[in-house]
Amino acid sequence: MKRWQVIALTAAVIAAGAYLYYYRGFRFGGLHFGSGDKGGGSSESRGAAIQWQSLTRPDVGFRVDMPPDAKETQVPAYNEAGGSEPITMLYSSPDSDTVFAITWADNPPVSRVNHRLPELTLDQARDGMLARTRTTLMRESKNPANGYPSRDITARNSEGGILDARFLLIGDRLYTLMALYPSSNARREQDVTRFYNSFTALHPDTTLPPA
Repeated sequence: MKRWQVIALTAAVIAAGAYLYYYRGFRFGGLHFGSGDKGGGSSESRGAAIQWQSLTRPDVGFRVDMPPDAKETQVPAYNEAGGSEPITMLYSSPDSDTVFAITWADNPPVSRVNHRLPELTLDQARDGMLARTRTTLMRESKNPANGYPSRDITARNSEGGILDARFLLIGDRLYTLMALYPSSNARREQDVTRFYNSFTALHPDTTLPPA
């Protein structure tokens, strides 16, 4: 299997982990994207600039810039009843080491079990991702993104891989934007910022359903 395929599958697992409530019944190992080299990352990932293209999804209310050839998949997220619910993800890999991805879910389990309270929902989504990916939080920002409740985190796994994620709650829909790198040297702050800032909500008047 090619390295980018491994990364994409890892991103899919992360997407599911972002919405979990119970820390049981769904297990996977740590991240295994990239080579695990803590010293650098490939020259390709540090070299050529990423080519971006705008993707518009009016059916799910957003527009975002991603590298070309984005693919869509679905992954399961376990709910409070012990069953599973599908979460949709778009992901794209601009090189052999890097993945950008976005997931979304309407009224996901992590929101329901927290009575749709934004702060609790975002905290639980963050904690679920860190626990399931076995990453350690390096830094976090709680500033609202475009006026919406959000969390930005950067986390690191034991092999040196870097995960950036933005959780964004707009109405009853939880979006998660992710960027995965094999090392801190391969990570580009400007690309993460470009990815985050390109996200635009197309239906910002959506309201939360009654609790």
